[in-house]
Amino acid sequence: MVEDIHMTNAIVGEPPEFRNPASESPAAKAALILAALVFLTFFLFLPLVSVFVEAFRKGAGEYLAALAEPDAVSAIKLTLLVAAISVPLNLVFGLAAAWAIAKFEFKGKAFLITLIDLPFSISPVISGLVYVLLFGSHSLLGPWLKSYGIEILFAVPGIVLATVFVTFPFVARELIPLMEDQGTGDEEAALSLGASGWQTFWYITLPNIKWGLLYGVLLCNARAMGEFGAVSVVSGHIRGLTNTMPLHVEILYNEYNFVAAFAVASLLALLALVTLALKTVLELRFGAGNTGGKH
Repeated sequence: MVEDIHMTNAIVGEPPEFRNPASESPAAKAALILAALVFLTFFLFLPLVSVFVEAFRKGAGEYLAALAEPDAVSAIKLTLLVAAISVPLNLVFGLAAAWAIAKFEFKGKAFLITLIDLPFSISPVISGLVYVLLFGSHSLLGPWLKSYGIEILFAVPGIVLATVFVTFPFVARELIPLMEDQGTGDEEAALSLGASGWQTFWYITLPNIKWGLLYGVLLCNARAMGEFGAVSVVSGHIRGLTNTMPLHVEILYNEYNFVAAFAVASLLALLALVTLALKTVLELRFGAGNTGGKH
């Protein structure tokens, strides 16, 4: 019998040695790392460095003067104001939507998820045009609102509405997978012990999702300050009044005022880098699973 088994193995052949599919040779690893570094260098690092080089091309004095110019100051203030309004609104919406989707079963749940993803699938320019159709001079709502002295388009409310639209998925999309993974066990235990709904949220739900919530707020804030397409449509490009920082950069660049354009652009890039640094700190400190990193 033993001889028959050896003879069978000799005919069929020994099974191949198991190889971990995730393992690669040192040469392959080096090639992949080199390819990634080359790509990042040419498409990320060099453009980013060039922004700061051009911004300081005429010295720090010209750089600071460009940022202190009245129209630039107005654009910076408007950008911060829009972010300060839209981010808290999306925080409340994201919490409510994530809680409803993750904790309850109801008709239309899949449709609600689709609506949350809608800004990811359409151009921001289209979302801006939607508000033009809703509140423009030839719409039904526009003249009626104007008769009461309410300006939506070419004013701060229109910019806020457009920004809220393009940024509202960020908080919800960070929280939904995190809350679904955590389940409802902790909340049910708290309620069975006599806790109220508010107490359950404040002492159970919020501590479990706080880092994912902060992560979503950071991403939402970064997009709100850097939004161009939707804001460009509804703002009217009124210099010193409705221009945000991205719109101000476009105007300066079209006027061949490159130093000032890159100075404002560098400020936007710096804000993005700060957001990225905070995001990285959260991931390293609390892990991707605690920051909604599982998509």
